Amino acid sequence: MKFPIFIADAFTAKAFRGNPAAVCLLENKLDEDMHQKIAKEMNLSETAFIQKLHPTDNFTQSSCFGLRWFTPVSEVPLCGHATLASAAVLFHKIKNMNSTLTFVTLSGELKARREEDGIVLDLPLYPAHPQDFHEVEDLIKTAIGDTLVQDIRYSPDTRKLLVRLSDTYNRSFLESLKVNTQNLPQVENTGKVKGLILTIKGEPDGQTQAFDFYSRYFTPWFGVAEDPVTGSAHTVLSSYWSQQLGKKVMHAFQCSSRGGELKISLRPDGRVDIKGRAALVLEGTLTA
Repeated sequence: MKFPIFIADAFTAKAFRGNPAAVCLLENKLDEDMHQKIAKEMNLSETAFIQKLHPTDNFTQSSCFGLRWFTPVSEVPLCGHATLASAAVLFHKIKNMNSTLTFVTLSGELKARREEDGIVLDLPLYPAHPQDFHEVEDLIKTAIGDTLVQDIRYSPDTRKLLVRLSDTYNRSFLESLKVNTQNLPQVENTGKVKGLILTIKGEPDGQTQAFDFYSRYFTPWFGVAEDPVTGSAHTVLSSYWSQQLGKKVMHAFQCSSRGGELKISLRPDGRVDIKGRAALVLEGTLTA
């Protein structure tokens, strides 16, 4: 078994920032258990597998492919940064001739279109509903202790819990906040929550680099303590902050240690466009 493999840093133009994803180009169908073994070997938050849908397809000329994402421990239903990385490999390395690519995934058809200043992902937009604090109090206290909380929302579609911290906190506070993820799968083991989003309102206009909101994302339930930059989390964040700010177009920053930025535009059809860039940092051949 041999096939091309790449690592691209997504939601950044600089190597070693953003969120790294491995991208595998599969000419032929892979044994089912090999996906997970390869993802575990790569040991990145996600490994993407691009699969031809028809024997006559090719990676340079075809515009529609199958796409799956695996963490080191399990398959996931949606991954934005690995989709961006996959599109970047096809557009920039394989020189795919199309301006828009369609990926058939567990979350339906996702489109990625090439623009001069990045790649735009057409993703689902998921609502987040008010969540009673007492039902998730143990989870929140375990994760962030007595940090002041302003709002709590839950997205049943994605099983993500969105926790908005007090507006008295700024970006540097969120960046330096120590979050205890180790015990979260034991504290929340009902299956209701599979991802924790912490978010704060952005700085007012006039800053050198103004962002509408900041976030961090944690998903130890999928074996990833903290995900550096997360497209899927922004399918929930975009819905929430659009309502809070009364804006359809927003600029977001996920302030993990690697950091990454996302340009967001809510679409009239109820979906969301998320634009980002990607830096290819490794290419090679996987042999096994």
